[in-house]
Amino acid sequence: MVLSTSLASATLALLTQWNLDPSIFLGSALFCGVYLSAIGPFRRRYGLGPEVKRGQVAAFLIGTAIMFLALVSPLDEIGDAYLFSAHMVQHLLITVVVPPLWLVGTPGWLVKVLLRQPLIGRVLRALTKPPIAFFLFTGVFAAWHLPILYDLTLANENVHILEHLMFMATAVLNWWPILNPLPEEMPRLSFGSQILYMFANCQVMVVLGALLFFISHPIYIPYLAAPRIFGISAADDQMIGALIMWIPGNIVYLIAMSISFYSWFEKHEGEEDALGSEQLS
Repeated sequence: MVLSTSLASATLALLTQWNLDPSIFLGSALFCGVYLSAIGPFRRRYGLGPEVKRGQVAAFLIGTAIMFLALVSPLDEIGDAYLFSAHMVQHLLITVVVPPLWLVGTPGWLVKVLLRQPLIGRVLRALTKPPIAFFLFTGVFAAWHLPILYDLTLANENVHILEHLMFMATAVLNWWPILNPLPEEMPRLSFGSQILYMFANCQVMVVLGALLFFISHPIYIPYLAAPRIFGISAADDQMIGALIMWIPGNIVYLIAMSISFYSWFEKHEGEEDALGSEQLS
């Protein structure tokens, strides 16, 4: 009874721990401030484009809010100090949930402004080519889950911040061929190619998740010495984290594939209807 009460108290205390690192608060506020200034006063002053739809603004701000909560909520402390599985939830939020919302919320004319800057334009066009974007993201994601680098992020907060920034930056590049806001200048993949591209992303999550799931022992040293909370052993925690990467990690990609397939089907059906109309006339 005493043990269960102590565990409950420790768990409650843990769930009230928030990461109050000023860099996250300042960075998030600056990020939102730049976006809102760009689509508001800056756009009106220089006549850059039409007013951004409320749905787009909401998507961008919701994405930023999810990023903020993933980094400051108790999920961050639990993932850093106790559970690999919690850390996987955080990683998936900032790589497969947040970046698509940012791209949906970005107006095309804002991308056009960036493309006008010679250096930024060349770099953006190069890094968003589908093969480069795919291998950049998957390479970065896989590399940071190698035990030597993963353990380093838990031991050094500056390295941990670098990891998260690399995750988010390369994830935006990875989603660009599907959701880029300026398709008239930087064409998106065709619907069929989008499906194959998302399928390839799924396989990366499947392979990484399967490797972690079938390894017979925990491979991340900090979690071996961590206090066990919620009654989860280090081995079971690693298996749960692998399953989170393997299954929920692919849900967003599967949704994207379904949307692309439906759009492809609609386009094909529309072309057939138009061809039939021409033949009748």
